[in-house]
Amino acid sequence: MAAMVVADLMICMFNIILQNIFRYHFLDSWLSYTYVCRFTAFIQVFCIQLSVWFTVSFTFDRFISICCQKLKLKYCTERTATVVLTIVCALSFLMNIPVYFRYEPYSNIDDIPWGCRTATGYYSSSAWVAYKWISTLSFPILPFPLLLLLNSLTARHILVASRSRRALKSRNNGENSIDPEMKNRRTSIILLFAISGSFIVLWTPITVIHICVGVTETITFKGSNSLYLAIRITLLLMYLSSCTNTCIYALTQRRFREEMKNMLKYPVTLIIKLFK
Repeated sequence: MAAMVVADLMICMFNIILQNIFRYHFLDSWLSYTYVCRFTAFIQVFCIQLSVWFTVSFTFDRFISICCQKLKLKYCTERTATVVLTIVCALSFLMNIPVYFRYEPYSNIDDIPWGCRTATGYYSSSAWVAYKWISTLSFPILPFPLLLLLNSLTARHILVASRSRRALKSRNNGENSIDPEMKNRRTSIILLFAISGSFIVLWTPITVIHICVGVTETITFKGSNSLYLAIRITLLLMYLSSCTNTCIYALTQRRFREEMKNMLKYPVTLIIKLFK
């Protein structure tokens, strides 16, 4: 979860603040320097891919924790989490290295490369075409079936186990007995489906647009304001997903809600003490 938060904060920093706010208002800033522009393009895709695969890793971790009790003791450890996060970071970094070389200088001012535009060979080179399809399949198409499969298996296991436990508890203690384990399971499945569900809902539009543009080989908008507007809206939803995971996790945790209540009560308590 900490890795998911870091990846989402990186998206807010590089993709939203740096690219869509700072660069938009300061067109001739140092961000327009070609090498900086290339790096920011790389880091933006890298951060988004980390956020996506960290979500998949979290879902898989919950699947192992809930459905595979024997494997849970070996897999659900801090060391395994560190290894998984390191592998995801390394693969995402290597996968997105070609993004840096996708762009070329838009112009040269005093022998200084300035601006970024897509290289001329990007649309005609067979190597770039292969990379585009591999990149599209691995991100964002592949995470969707993985999330649906893992969530379905987890939900099925929880429902079956809960039904059996409820029947056993009602037979022994009566219908009105409170079962803390059932409450914990309910909280776990709510958290799991809230995070994975929000990801699927917010990422589906940009994925559909991405596939349509790739299949039709659309290079420019050709004056299509509707397509441009659709892409901007889907990008907005995609960036919104970087905020929802942390909020959902925080709001579903009892300890966080208690700390939030204490923070809100603190000024009132302090004023009461001062008047006393």
